[in-house]
Amino acid sequence: MAPWTAVDIPDQTGRTAVITGANTGLGYETARALVAKGARVVLAVRNLDKGKAAADLIGRRYPGADVTVQELDLTSLESVRAAADQLRAGHDQIDLLINNAGVMMTPKQTTKDGFELQFGTNHLGHFALTGLLLDRLLAAPGSRVVTVSSNGHRFGGIRFDDLQSERSYSRIGAYGQSKLANLLFTYELQSRLAATDTIAVAAHPGASSSELGRYAPGAVQRIAPLLEQSAEMGALPTLRAAADPTVRGGQYYGPSGLLQLRGYPKLVSSNAKSHDVAVQKRLWAVSEALTGVVFPLG
Repeated sequence: MAPWTAVDIPDQTGRTAVITGANTGLGYETARALVAKGARVVLAVRNLDKGKAAADLIGRRYPGADVTVQELDLTSLESVRAAADQLRAGHDQIDLLINNAGVMMTPKQTTKDGFELQFGTNHLGHFALTGLLLDRLLAAPGSRVVTVSSNGHRFGGIRFDDLQSERSYSRIGAYGQSKLANLLFTYELQSRLAATDTIAVAAHPGASSSELGRYAPGAVQRIAPLLEQSAEMGALPTLRAAADPTVRGGQYYGPSGLLQLRGYPKLVSSNAKSHDVAVQKRLWAVSEALTGVVFPLG
């Protein structure tokens, strides 16, 4: 069977995609590929100047492209709410929400709301954004929420007794927790969406060239170039999760090569921790309490 590539993305004319962190790297390549297939794309970014530059670049490559920029700082729930309000005002329906933005292995920091930076950005910010936009997704036939996780989910656990790493902090452990949370969120969201026409899917890029690794330990940065594939290749699992008509809710896509580090996208598996239903439900309840966002689902 031939590998799945961006050529296999069906026509996206008439569909609206909101992509977080889309001004560079994996998010930019995801946006570019969807625009090439006719999608209306919103680049949801923290830095408006960089977002506008990315939109201009896409527009020059694809004349007539419908690309707009939305300010979104996932480290601030106030910004998440403001962005959601503006997106809701501009769109009656959203076909794709791609939760792509993230930080990795940062020094110990907190978000504007006092959450550990990686957990707050990678999980809580996207949890809140998804909940605030969910009615627009439910209004679009065949809509999808795609959340980008990582192989790093295998290195973490959900530390309910120290979610914000106040007692002890590990860059890798906190990153692993946030990426495991992305999967727990996807699987629990899918269970809650089961009676709807909207699905939740996860993806991961393997080892891909992007700005994400700039805070990684020196040893990781030295070995990374030997393992990495291009951002264009790294975006393919996300694109398949977003656009392949055969995708089903609750699936997880990643590279097909050794250790899922590189290669064309295929259906992959996540670890046992990510499938713990009790932890999925507990994390959901904690996330609602921390963000104040309650999803409009039974």
